[in-house]
Amino acid sequence: MDWLPDLTRSDKPRYLAIADRIAADIAAGALSAGDRLPPQRRLAEALAIDFTTVARGYVEAQRRGLVESRVGQGTFVKAATVKTPATGRDSIPRPAMPELVDLSMTLPPEPDDPALVARLRQGMVEVSERLVSLLRYQPLGGSPADKAAAALWLGRRGLAPASEQLFVVPGANAALLAILSALARPGDAVMCEALTYPGIRSICAQLGLSLTGLAMDGDGLDPDAFAEACGRLKPKALYLNPVLQNPTTITMPERRRGEVAAIARRHGVAIIEDDAYGFLPPDAPAPFAALAPELTWHIAGLSKCLGAGLRLAYVVVSDLRSGWPFAAALRASSIMASPLTAALATHWIEDGSADALLAFVRAETAARQRLAAEILPAGSSSADPLSFNLWLELPQPWTRAAFVGQMQATGIGIVASDAFTAKGPAPEAARICLGGPIGRKALGDALAFMAHALEQAPEASVRAL
Repeated sequence: MDWLPDLTRSDKPRYLAIADRIAADIAAGALSAGDRLPPQRRLAEALAIDFTTVARGYVEAQRRGLVESRVGQGTFVKAATVKTPATGRDSIPRPAMPELVDLSMTLPPEPDDPALVARLRQGMVEVSERLVSLLRYQPLGGSPADKAAAALWLGRRGLAPASEQLFVVPGANAALLAILSALARPGDAVMCEALTYPGIRSICAQLGLSLTGLAMDGDGLDPDAFAEACGRLKPKALYLNPVLQNPTTITMPERRRGEVAAIARRHGVAIIEDDAYGFLPPDAPAPFAALAPELTWHIAGLSKCLGAGLRLAYVVVSDLRSGWPFAAALRASSIMASPLTAALATHWIEDGSADALLAFVRAETAARQRLAAEILPAGSSSADPLSFNLWLELPQPWTRAAFVGQMQATGIGIVASDAFTAKGPAPEAARICLGGPIGRKALGDALAFMAHALEQAPEASVRAL
């Protein structure tokens, strides 16, 4: 705790000098296995250098296998790796290269409650009793049991689709690919919000569709911009992510939904409703599929509300006739959803495990958003208490390239606004995700690093490194 390195003898960048000094002091016996290094902020103050420099020095020392970070405890010197004379092999395994603190993917927090994990695992055991039959081909669009569970799940969003209009598919992206293949041909126009999910950009590019981003305001899509584009471009479809929109976290209110639906109805434009996060808010507005069912293709993916590895989505097509080309496109691209995955989701829905997992995701997400609000500068980001991410608007003179680059250089992965921009120049902003396997301690450290960087000018931060 009292370790104070002398950096004056090194001409290397100071973060490397810190890592070098840790290595030298371990070799000299000044630091021993199990010793706790000073907290990063305290060491930065003692050395009169920037906090980010110390943080990067500790990251470099961890990369070299010299130290380890323990959640809630601090940074500790690791045991040395010793060669055995007889074999020359390591008696202690070499440490793995540490992974990035990856805050780039919108993932739900992973359950850590032993009782909940045991309950989910028991569901897998019970599903495995039907293993042999689940290794066979299943009906396109899902078995009757899986469709019944899907209908039960969609009922939480106020939807009651007919079985013929309901499809069980292998994830939301597979659904989007099949829907757009059924609705449009190369060169056709598709609308979306100015900032949108990157997946829709990739799919439209793959299909040769012309994707146009439309202006937004605090309630989401601007109806006037949508109406003007309908008259000018004659689009085939409008793609929306209207609950906890990725990346802005905006939830479109019911009144705005009514305005957008009326314009789509007037111009005969199909609405593709990606309801990936629709199950997270207990009081989310009624979906477009309830307001304008004759126009809406509703996609309810499970990967965002339950778990990213659960590659399954429930699709409600706008009418029976529309289901035919959709089914043909789905068969050509993916044949069917995994019967094992579908059976597990069905079991969890039927026995209440899905609701228990969703309750955990909601509670943990809210806790992480509170943590972010405490650490990041007030007013610097847009967020929702139940969103997996926040939208960080960078203060001048920071640019998205400089900020994302500095975070990556110190082992923190975030995504610049360019990935989401479908209209005009990309704003100076970045998406920061709070879920996935990262724990609260590591998340808090990463956010504290960002907050400290934002308090400085970019050139000062670079000099500090």
